[in-house]
Amino acid sequence: MGADALSLWLAPPVLGLLGLCIGSFLNVVVHRLPRMMEREWLDEIAGHLKDGEAFRSLFREPPAKELAVAGDILAARLEALPAYNLWRPGSACPKCGHQIRWYENLPVVGWLGLRGRCSACKTPISWRYPAMELLTGVLFAAAGWRFGTQPATLMWCAVIATLLALAAIDWDTTLLPESITLPLIGGGLAASALGWTTVSLPSAVGGALVGYLSLWSIYWLFKLATGKEGMGYGDFKLLCGLGAWLGLPAILPIILMSSVVGSVIGLWLKFSGALRQGVYVPFGPFLAGGGLIVILVGSAPINRWLGW
Repeated sequence: MGADALSLWLAPPVLGLLGLCIGSFLNVVVHRLPRMMEREWLDEIAGHLKDGEAFRSLFREPPAKELAVAGDILAARLEALPAYNLWRPGSACPKCGHQIRWYENLPVVGWLGLRGRCSACKTPISWRYPAMELLTGVLFAAAGWRFGTQPATLMWCAVIATLLALAAIDWDTTLLPESITLPLIGGGLAASALGWTTVSLPSAVGGALVGYLSLWSIYWLFKLATGKEGMGYGDFKLLCGLGAWLGLPAILPIILMSSVVGSVIGLWLKFSGALRQGVYVPFGPFLAGGGLIVILVGSAPINRWLGW
């Protein structure tokens, strides 16, 4: 591909259109991946219920027959369920089952054409779907502006999409799936080792280690002081992944920007009445937001803003 063609396809407006399409796919990931994980967990539970040797080894007595029967029933129920993954079944209205037509599924345009309602039963369709598509499009265009018309820009767009998916899943479920966080870590280290980023391998490794251990330390200090868990292990892995991509010097700016994002969202939740006592607010979306800011702005300007 020539330089002119590359400049065309990696121009911010084109990347913005790509982002709209990727955002549509991210909506599928955010909705379906937690449910896919639930199926996997139930399948594991069924296997444990039927594992008489494990029960006998642990409790020094044979398991009750009811446990094996329950495991068989659960396994059979799971086996009878239709295929469910990121590709199957096709998108449908959760209320009436109407199969969404291709033109109804167009990013943003489809939602606007439907006026935010199912064409069959008129059930409202959440504004979050076009919002995710628009946000992904804007951030992809921003990545094009930040990194220029080079192949590495697509790599950073993939990182941005990953962070958006993690933020939305964590906000909805307080889960940060390892099927996303672990590839994020491995991808950052591999990109550094192959010279695809400007981050040296020692800095990427150091960023991953410090990112993980910093939150791990805070977790245990808080737990020892209060007896409560202030965050999950998925948060450690998320910051570990960000450190692998952005390097050791970026860890503090990421944490600081995460605090800023958290403060802004916290104030919005408070004044909107959505923040209530006893309601857990996950930290993952704030970490992802801080990481996105550092990716698109850079850690050096943030340090200058702070006077460091």
